[in-house]
Amino acid sequence: MNPATNFSGRLRSIPAVAALVLVFFIGYGVGTHQTVSYAQGSRASAEEVEAAFSPFWQVFDYIQEQYIEEVALETLVEGAATGMVNALDDPFSGYMTSEEFDLLNSDLAGEFEGIGVVIRTIEDTGEIEVVGILNGAPAQGSGILQGDIFSAVDGIDVTQMNQGELANLVRGPEGTDVAITMRRGTELVDFTITRARIVVPTVESRLLEDDIAYVRLNQFNEQSRPELDAAFEALEVNDRAGLILDLRDNPGGLLSSAIEVGSAFIPSGTIVTEVFGDGSEQAFQSDGSFAHIFVPVAILVNEASASASELVAGAMQDTGVATIIGETTLGKGTVQQWYTLNNQGGLRLTVARWLTPDGRWIHEEGIVPDIVVEWTPETYDDPNDPQIAEAVNWLLLQTGERAKGR
Repeated sequence: MNPATNFSGRLRSIPAVAALVLVFFIGYGVGTHQTVSYAQGSRASAEEVEAAFSPFWQVFDYIQEQYIEEVALETLVEGAATGMVNALDDPFSGYMTSEEFDLLNSDLAGEFEGIGVVIRTIEDTGEIEVVGILNGAPAQGSGILQGDIFSAVDGIDVTQMNQGELANLVRGPEGTDVAITMRRGTELVDFTITRARIVVPTVESRLLEDDIAYVRLNQFNEQSRPELDAAFEALEVNDRAGLILDLRDNPGGLLSSAIEVGSAFIPSGTIVTEVFGDGSEQAFQSDGSFAHIFVPVAILVNEASASASELVAGAMQDTGVATIIGETTLGKGTVQQWYTLNNQGGLRLTVARWLTPDGRWIHEEGIVPDIVVEWTPETYDDPNDPQIAEAVNWLLLQTGERAKGR
């Protein structure tokens, strides 16, 4: 019997990453809250399992009977679960305590009490670095920079912690202070930051000069597609010279949301294919909800665009419905499934690789833009944003070419 019978969802999360926000989005996201069938690999026999776990029970018995201090059973169970998943040596799989699981599930609501940075785990070292800073968040005015690496929080060494553990330390009630030490190159830099309640809008939109519609998607959740549709209608997109879809610093979200967003631009065909451990595949097709956008489309991405952002950008690049502009994305090409456990903790487990419509696996490679424009901004409200400027120039060029062809 599978002990994880309460299925929490499949990802989109499809991050490093993870890309996570301290506020925190988790780059490796959760998925839809419906049961999804998937390919099962071979299972060990009951006899093999019993023999393999014999040393485990010996260790448990010795601790119970001989250890100098009494240890709570739940402490031993959580330690064993953590060690079992860590043995996979997969940065996207992990055991979560009930507190960590509640924290990560709450992230999908888009409202947090924290400092407001997007982070990822450095695969080679296990350290956690800042890859983005949310506009208006406490971290923005504190002096924290992209590339800073977490060293300590309130005097506690965090260099070997996972993202959930770090999030528990950094988060806290709004109005309270948190002391953070970052490693910047070879130097340690100290910050004291007052936490705030941060509401991350799913969609932001406006009309740029030169009659360009601009829409920024900050996360992939159940409201992403409805809010995108509303923004397209309000901007009267098809009456404009072009559309910019900004996925910079978007760490991902629900797989179902990624399919819905991709379907807005791709009328038919495959958007993503999942490949399981036994070699079986499941292709996800456009759901038929094409938004009938016929103006040229440019997508902005950067190194903090992860997971579902990469899925959508890759699908639109392969199908030729948009031009990708910016920097190479994070490179997370795996799918996680989330389970609620009997102790209300959670298991995040990698169950598949995902491929773009052309069969590309972008893991650790990322989506390479069609037009590369490098930029390390302090804020994406910068009026001299060179990536937006390049997108506007490209869109105006396409509009001119279209006019010539009439």
